[in-house]
Amino acid sequence: MDKIILSSTSTPLPTSSLPPLRSATSTASLSSPKKLVLLRSTRIQRKLSSSSRTSTSFCKVHGSTTITCGAITEIKESDFQNVVLNSDRPVLVEFVATWCGPCRLISPAMEAVAQEYGDRLTVVKIDHDASPKLIEEYKVYGLPALVLFKDGKEVPESRREGAITKAKLKEYVDALLASISVA
Repeated sequence: MDKIILSSTSTPLPTSSLPPLRSATSTASLSSPKKLVLLRSTRIQRKLSSSSRTSTSFCKVHGSTTITCGAITEIKESDFQNVVLNSDRPVLVEFVATWCGPCRLISPAMEAVAQEYGDRLTVVKIDHDASPKLIEEYKVYGLPALVLFKDGKEVPESRREGAITKAKLKEYVDALLASISVA
């Protein structure tokens, strides 16, 4: 399985012979700019500096169809019935695509919301291109698309399409949870 390691070292990491997927220069929380190199891995490690703190999170693979990175679970069409429709708690579904810029833009906000509301709400991500039946059934016309499900049904007025700021996303989720009496 491929590995993802995010490191602040400017020298190549010996853990993999694979080329970097993406690199960027960052000055956040560092005394001097360092080059961040993203390599393939199931473990994401962000090391701010050699003498600084390290935070690590893991991606978990559940069976062959679901992947959880952080608080958001990525599911396939085949898991939709069990994970979303049969859930005993509200589920916020995020329809995304790898080629969608706005989807990547709201990804950190979605992760923050999934962690903050994790006790009251399940957040799942569904890939648009890998789930054509769901896209057609739920009439997803724009990406990213957010739809809340409760008791196996789409909550009326819960659909939202397009990029959204973290503050607006939290307002949206608060309003939805209040409307279904979960808050």
